[in-house]
Amino acid sequence: MLWSKQFYSFNVHNWLVERGVDPMRQRPIAQRNRDWFHMANAHVISMPDKWEYPWYAAWDLAFHCVPLAMVDSDFAKQQLDLMLSAAYLHPNGQLPAYEWNFSDVNPPVHAWAALYVYRIEQAQRGEGDRAFLARMFSKLMLNFTWWVNRKDRFGHNVFEGGFLGLDNIGVFDRSAPLPGGGYLEQADGTAWMAMFCQNMFEIGVELAAHDPEYDELTTKFVEHFLWIANALNRVGDDGMWDEEDGFYYDVLRFPDGRSERLKVRSLVGLLPLAATCVIEPQQREHVPRMLAYMAERVRVMPHLVRGAHPLGAENRGCGDRGLAALVGPERLRRILSRVLDENEFLGPYGLRSISRYHLDHPYSVTVEGQEYRVAYLPAESDSGMFGGNSNWRGPVWFPINILIVRSLLHFYLYYGDTFRVECPTGSGVEMNLFEVAREISTRLNAIFLKDASGRRPVFGAAEKFQADPHFRDHLLFYEYFHGDNGAGIGASHQTGWTGLVAKTIELFRTLDAEKLLDTGRSGAYAPAGCNGVPAPNG
Repeated sequence: MLWSKQFYSFNVHNWLVERGVDPMRQRPIAQRNRDWFHMANAHVISMPDKWEYPWYAAWDLAFHCVPLAMVDSDFAKQQLDLMLSAAYLHPNGQLPAYEWNFSDVNPPVHAWAALYVYRIEQAQRGEGDRAFLARMFSKLMLNFTWWVNRKDRFGHNVFEGGFLGLDNIGVFDRSAPLPGGGYLEQADGTAWMAMFCQNMFEIGVELAAHDPEYDELTTKFVEHFLWIANALNRVGDDGMWDEEDGFYYDVLRFPDGRSERLKVRSLVGLLPLAATCVIEPQQREHVPRMLAYMAERVRVMPHLVRGAHPLGAENRGCGDRGLAALVGPERLRRILSRVLDENEFLGPYGLRSISRYHLDHPYSVTVEGQEYRVAYLPAESDSGMFGGNSNWRGPVWFPINILIVRSLLHFYLYYGDTFRVECPTGSGVEMNLFEVAREISTRLNAIFLKDASGRRPVFGAAEKFQADPHFRDHLLFYEYFHGDNGAGIGASHQTGWTGLVAKTIELFRTLDAEKLLDTGRSGAYAPAGCNGVPAPNG
């Protein structure tokens, strides 16, 4: 990752002028990035992959910053700052997606990354950079407002994120107009926004410890979270939660008012798990006005938390912790029964992006006489969507796996050993949620480790890398991995978000279940000391 930095120079205004487009005139000239004439990129940027050509993707970069912060927190903070600077952030608040089309939509993970980087530095140096966190908060409020104004079509707190960086995971090309003139209400877009709310709430709480004015500002994000939870968890023909299947699905809405759930069991339906945030007792001390407001709102409108995890003083868990989560305990069990099923999501090398169920049971839907189909594809894509050069229809992708592991640890901090599930499903082996998170991480790590025969799954059938002593111990960090055998697929040098494996190795090497319950989240951020235990803050 330290190698994958490159100076990136791109003046969009000049680029448009060279192509005969006057950015300041509203003429109907079709030209990509014509609305991004303010962009003047001339910076060193962490690249997902600089072998092919210099480029960046905003959500890739946010994930990069977590492992980067383990060795260079200053550079990680600078990278997050950069994407929110005036030379990058659109005047309307949108973050640029990637050079090919800045207007595409990536998941809003910048707030999550900013908070994580802050916590890592706080553990390393004894004190976090509050000035950095305050800058992030103020600029991310602009981005949050853009999402609310541009991606919530009718103000119903259900979001149509579009592409969302997941290439071909959907039935349709989510960057293009949908067939029949309909529109898509996305379970993943809605869940991403709920997680964004939680991240902003947490940042606000951290800042409120030193400036009480942030107490009131956090109320905005709690309010949005409650409305999103209500929208996502509706039960019935028009809701994303399918009570029969015990899963969340996207909903396709037609111009004539009809709607149809797109019943593909994919990461789209798992992402509501990611919107999970444990609230430590000391955090509550900093935001009394926000807590009072939330309690009153839930009292007056109890339907807002129907289906979500129960809130309030009467619903405290281990260590007097609270929990804000889109998914309540009953739904959590039902979703995890699929997540941990080796015939569905749980592969030998992590969680697949689409359930293996669809290998024998492809999903198809017909719109205006045209059939659209999704099947389980553990390796390369067989679809030309997005150029056919990546695949979210089966392989293991690190960023989403890491978010699911994170959410399981938050659930564990709340439930402790009282919440246990079969892992794998049907095995008869019960685990608490810390053990489940560790099991998923162990499977991810196994991609890179030698198996009993001395072969590394990451190298697949490439004998040069498996056997040659000059190659076999030099690991490649691929873009994504075969859903069944762990072989690296996509760019072999795309170290970026796959580098998150470093944090999982450190986390489960230095932390056990009992210690996590005792220390709370602070124990998860502290780096390993020389003796193999977390170094004390400061």
